[in-house]
Amino acid sequence: QVQLVESGGGLVQPGGSLRLSCTPSGSIFSINAMGWYRQAPGKERELVAVISSDSSTKYADSVKGRFTISMDNARNTVYLQMNSLKPEDTAVYYCNCNCRRRAYSDYFDYWGQGTQVTVSS
Repeated sequence: QVQLVESGGGLVQPGGSLRLSCTPSGSIFSINAMGWYRQAPGKERELVAVISSDSSTKYADSVKGRFTISMDNARNTVYLQMNSLKPEDTAVYYCNCNCRRRAYSDYFDYWGQGTQVTVSS
């Protein structure tokens, strides 16, 4: 079983920064992509940023220019650097790994338990 271990959430003032990190525990054979999603109260879960195995990235329009996603391939760890945070960034942030545990098995979406990010003065 693969579990995604997230860290780095917390309370920050508007304009501040946070860095989230996510590492799979358990055996991973290969990663197709890793990303971050978020869900605010009363809203659907939405894509924040994703990075593929070829290092291509995709961002939600609302975070472009403020957030940066990166991956440490040696550690299978994905980071989300969040700068110039706004109150509307407040949400539970979930890590996602589209990865497979064995060669020739299908890729599967694994999810973290979520980490709270609160932007408030």
